Amino acid sequence: MQLALPAGAEDQMRAFYCGLLGMVEIPKPSTLKGRGGFWARVVALECHFGVDPDFRPATKAHPAFIVSDLTALAKRLEDAGYDVVWDTALPDVPRFFTSDPVGNRIELIAKDT
Repeated sequence: MQLALPAGAEDQMRAFYCGLLGMVEIPKPSTLKGRGGFWARVVALECHFGVDPDFRPATKAHPAFIVSDLTALAKRLEDAGYDVVWDTALPDVPRFFTSDPVGNRIELIAKDT
């Protein structure tokens, strides 16, 4: 999976994805380091964060991450200043949406739903 970011936003995105969501940054191949961005992993998912010179946030298309403690994550995000928008369109699936620091839409879903 790849998410785009504008040049210079790597530290903000690391703080969000690695700090708040719990991903772990992994080494990017040396031949690609000059492009900016970074790579991160959580369980079996690897996410590549790439610099796009014509960056526009993804406000419709979005990744969905399954998390073990949805309520705790919502609080952590709100405490960090991020909007949490709970969604009930799927009544049996506890979930919410938020945006990362550069405006990409992110969906978070409770595990075991």
